[in-house]
Amino acid sequence: MNVQPTEGEYAFRSTTIVVSTPESTFSTTTLPVLGMTCAACVRRVERAVLKVPGVDAAHVNLATERAQVRYQADETDHAHIATAIEKAGYDVIQADADALDDAEAAAREAERTRLRQRLAWAVGLTLPLFVLEMGGMMVPAFRAALLDLAPASAWHLVAFALATAVQFGPGWAFMVSGWRAARMGSPDMNTLVLLGTSAAYGYSVAATFVPSVLPVGAVQVYYEAAAVIITLVLVGKYLEAVAKGRTSAAIRQLMTLQAKTATVWRGDTTTSVPIDAVLPGDRVLVRPGERIPVDGHVTEGTSFVDEAMLSGEPIPVAKVVGDVVTGGTVNQSGALTVEATHVGRDTMLAQIIRMVEAAQQSKPPIQAVADRVVAVFVPVVLVLALLTFGAWLLAGPSPPLTYALVAAVSVLIIACPCAMGLATPTSIMVASGRAAAQGVLFRRGEALQHLSDVDVIAFDKTGTLTEGRPALTAVHPVTGWAEDDVLRLVAAVERASEHPIARALVAATEARGADIPTASDVEAVPGHGVSGVVEGQRVLVGAARYVYQYASPSSALDAASTALTKAAQTVVFVAVDGVAVAVLGVSDPVRPSTAAALRHLRAQGLRLVMITGDNRHTADALAADLALDDVHADTLPGDKAHVIAALQAEGQRVAFVGDGLNDAPALAQADVGIAMGGGTDVAIESADVVLMHSDVQRLVDAHRIARATLRNIKQNLFWAFGYNTVLIPVAAGVLYPALGLLLSPMLAAGAMGLSSLFVLGNALRLRQQ
Repeated sequence: MNVQPTEGEYAFRSTTIVVSTPESTFSTTTLPVLGMTCAACVRRVERAVLKVPGVDAAHVNLATERAQVRYQADETDHAHIATAIEKAGYDVIQADADALDDAEAAAREAERTRLRQRLAWAVGLTLPLFVLEMGGMMVPAFRAALLDLAPASAWHLVAFALATAVQFGPGWAFMVSGWRAARMGSPDMNTLVLLGTSAAYGYSVAATFVPSVLPVGAVQVYYEAAAVIITLVLVGKYLEAVAKGRTSAAIRQLMTLQAKTATVWRGDTTTSVPIDAVLPGDRVLVRPGERIPVDGHVTEGTSFVDEAMLSGEPIPVAKVVGDVVTGGTVNQSGALTVEATHVGRDTMLAQIIRMVEAAQQSKPPIQAVADRVVAVFVPVVLVLALLTFGAWLLAGPSPPLTYALVAAVSVLIIACPCAMGLATPTSIMVASGRAAAQGVLFRRGEALQHLSDVDVIAFDKTGTLTEGRPALTAVHPVTGWAEDDVLRLVAAVERASEHPIARALVAATEARGADIPTASDVEAVPGHGVSGVVEGQRVLVGAARYVYQYASPSSALDAASTALTKAAQTVVFVAVDGVAVAVLGVSDPVRPSTAAALRHLRAQGLRLVMITGDNRHTADALAADLALDDVHADTLPGDKAHVIAALQAEGQRVAFVGDGLNDAPALAQADVGIAMGGGTDVAIESADVVLMHSDVQRLVDAHRIARATLRNIKQNLFWAFGYNTVLIPVAAGVLYPALGLLLSPMLAAGAMGLSSLFVLGNALRLRQQ
């Protein structure tokens, strides 16, 4: 269960989110766990944690090997939860928050090293044993040569020595973990390996040292089977560990974007300090080619900054004094001095990393299917193995005990539920990391599934489909007046105003390079317009009802005004010394990528709706231009959520895209709330998905990745369930009566390992989305 903070920054790991309620105080913590091998281990850790008094919810992820726990802070704490996990037989990585990443990476690498060493010993001991046993069986001349050197009983002793070394050397960890899990009433993959290999090994020991206890004709040894099973399981676990490392490559790549040091101004000189030593308010010098180490604003210098890690756009962005810069981006051309506003764990990059990690930790609803199966899977397998053993013992060919043992061991080994435990979390890990690299943050893993299932995408207009700021789009002067001459007079009287339209007119004039004169006797009439004296001329700028009070009408300008109004633009009239000289068109321009993005979404069969507080005329004009399916105009902030609820009441699954404070209720109401990255903090906090770059094209990327992820998860679950559904009966021997085919335990071990690797490999394909 992911607990989202109601205020402040997103929290992760042992950082605590505190949510005050009348009943108690809840906190969340995330603990890295070592030693989990399959879905049954996940269930076991969850059960152990949930038994701790005060724990409200626990989610354990096999792919990330982390346990996320929600608990009542006045009843338990991080240490008690860690102790419960350790008592269940697993290791918990303990370290300070700042050192936890390094400690976890070191522990994972140490685990891979141990697996590699165990595998090397297993291969070195199993290979001669395999050659000795199978070579003698398959090549008569080789067997004859062996018997010329020593009797069969002597070679059995050699095989016993090699198999014992494997069983209680590289295989010892399986024995300990499997027995502990069985003793605690929650058998897992290790238990199945323990039972399977111990049965084969024990039977062989009896055949070697006390053959008289076995029926006539059943004195066989299976030392090589027990050793090969352990070796193949170790091969699979080692390759799985390597593949898991690849699934978290996106997080490691994000972490490499964090600067390690910063050059800080101390008086008139600079000094290089570790990034942890930088404080808010410090002035940081960033030279060309360096990575910006903090979030802040430019106080000196100009440059271009590569912000591809945030926006996905390769074109550098110009930065001047006053502009905001983000830690992790790269300064390119000029030196900048940046005043730090957010450092360390408070930077946007650090929060992005925590969001991605939290998404990887969460479980989508489809995971519930696997969880329900896994809850009973291993006990069912044990029963099936016993039934298989009994059936062969009662009705199998001679020697029945040998056939019964082979079939039962094959069932135990082939049924290890590793693939089930990896099917969903590995896909979530890879997909959320890939999405982050494209500027899409899934704050919750379940949002991947919800977004893939939506039927309707509803959009706010201003700041979502449009740029969110007015811009001059048309200038229609009367004969005898040039556009630039009109604009410089308009800008002169509007320059002191903070009105969005006034700022748009001034910005457009400055962009043309015009010299803006000084205005005097400036008077603003709220809701109407503004007037002033510029270069000895009385200039009026505003609505027609205002300007025409002091200037004579113009039929040409009225015609232009009518055309602009039909195009959903705001009309501004200009008069000079009592004569109307121009009409200007101002509108909030549609984002450049909006039209193409909407066409793509429509092609996916999605219904596109706009919900806006703008007037009906403006909304209808934009909707017609963008070919939207439906429009809700003149909508108050609270009514946006009601529109979403009405769509949901029709059976539609709805995603809502917005950016403002007034969009927060709709974002929370929607099945998937999607916030534009340039939006308000409240909007982002209410959303399930954040588009880091305010570009509707990122929504196309998010939807594509979500659909690919759900498809990938379904493929993984189909393989995991289908694999066991098909191969357990084969291992039990259903093909033997018709085809004489009985699966070898060694092949069963290889197939079990391949199933996990298939799931991991399939999930890694999402890196290409």
